[in-house]
Amino acid sequence: MIIRTQWHNRIETSLKRSRILTLVGPRQCGKTTLARDFVAEDSVNYFDLEDPVSLARLDEPMTALKSLQGLIVIDEIQRRPELFPVLRVLVDRKSFAGQFLILGSASGDLLRQSSETLAGRMETLSLRGFSLLELGENAQQQHWLRGGFPLSYLALSEVDSLAWRKGFIQTLLERDFPQWGIRTSATALWRFWTMLAHYHGQTWNAAEFARAMGVSESTTRRYLDLLSDAFMVRQLQPWHANIRKRQVKSPKIYIHDTGLLHQLLGITNERDLLTHPKIGASWEGYVIEEVLSAVQPDDAWFWATHQGAEIDLLLRKHGQMVGVECKRTDAPRMTPSIRT
Repeated sequence: MIIRTQWHNRIETSLKRSRILTLVGPRQCGKTTLARDFVAEDSVNYFDLEDPVSLARLDEPMTALKSLQGLIVIDEIQRRPELFPVLRVLVDRKSFAGQFLILGSASGDLLRQSSETLAGRMETLSLRGFSLLELGENAQQQHWLRGGFPLSYLALSEVDSLAWRKGFIQTLLERDFPQWGIRTSATALWRFWTMLAHYHGQTWNAAEFARAMGVSESTTRRYLDLLSDAFMVRQLQPWHANIRKRQVKSPKIYIHDTGLLHQLLGITNERDLLTHPKIGASWEGYVIEEVLSAVQPDDAWFWATHQGAEIDLLLRKHGQMVGVECKRTDAPRMTPSIRT
């Protein structure tokens, strides 16, 4: 069992200063497990909105919540976004003795609604699967191959890990998206996601995807945003400086989790990975995710010009800018873009 001490500490620190803490992240990344370390699943203070009993208890949310004390967990909040105004009313009451830890698996509308309704009352933490810092450097190869989702990483065999990832993708597209009110063909989204995997680490080109799929550019943009809102895809935005060189203005696209990336690419084992033409792009995305997890920067971008100069990752933290180049090579060296 892997104890996520760093995340326990972050949650405890946030709860000391905020009446409402929102923990967002993809399905199956460990949000519920963490929450149950703070509030037991069978507690009256625990609401799982995928459980009919919890849903029934919240038919009259003000009545159900107003008398509770201490920490209250509401899991899968995206299923009942109308709860946000109720939470605002409760935490504004001096007589209310509780605080909320709310968990969500879809970021777009959820964060927009919560930030509008709970402005100044809520803090947000973004959780992901296991990071290499949590696992230790000896786990690096398996972590890169299988990704960080706990049930994929901890599977007893590569076959079991692959089966879990295949089921995860299928469930997200065929069950979760429809439950979240997303009316889009699961087959079309799977095809689009697979295409994204082959473009992993490249600059987004809506026209190219639209031609390949026979749909409009706006449709491909919507597909991209859906997968981004579900924490499946990172859109790393370009950094712009006031210089003469023409700079790239479209985001670079990465599949967040390398285990899912490898599933979509048909990579089943370490040999497949080490001989695959996307190994360099896979490694780049893996390093970017691990650096972002470890550093927790204030902002992150990439930088590139149409003349070919490029920095894979540009970070800003505490007012300082740091460039990161990600290369899988036996003889790493400083690139011209980093030097200049």
